Amino acid sequence: MELQLSMVVLEVRDLDASRRFYRALGLDVPEPRRDRPVIAHRMPSGVTLLLTTRFASVYDPEWSRPTRGYQQLLEFFVGDDGAVESIWHELTAAGYHGRMPPTRTAGPYAAMVDDPDGNVVLLTSDAAASPDA
Repeated sequence: MELQLSMVVLEVRDLDASRRFYRALGLDVPEPRRDRPVIAHRMPSGVTLLLTTRFASVYDPEWSRPTRGYQQLLEFFVGDDGAVESIWHELTAAGYHGRMPPTRTAGPYAAMVDDPDGNVVLLTSDAAASPDA
């Protein structure tokens, strides 16, 4: 069996705030169940984005939330350069922190915005990040 990335798990502070952000990004994130502090959204690529308020904090006694900087980038292929600009403007106009405006990098055309927990979301038109690549 070939090893596959199946899920990205984000330990979030506020499940509703995270749901609103990822919906504003364009994902059809479901409402959480009342009995479980978790939301799972499976993307067409097969990777699931899982948002939870209690996994690492419950099962890893050494876990602590970063106090400075960020540890990862979540890259979302959004289509063409215009889509990168449009989504970045929509998210920053909604009050989310824009970390990097739409920019022609050494690689893809990209922008960065923080989700409510400070996770950095990379918006890109890089064809290599497309689920069809």
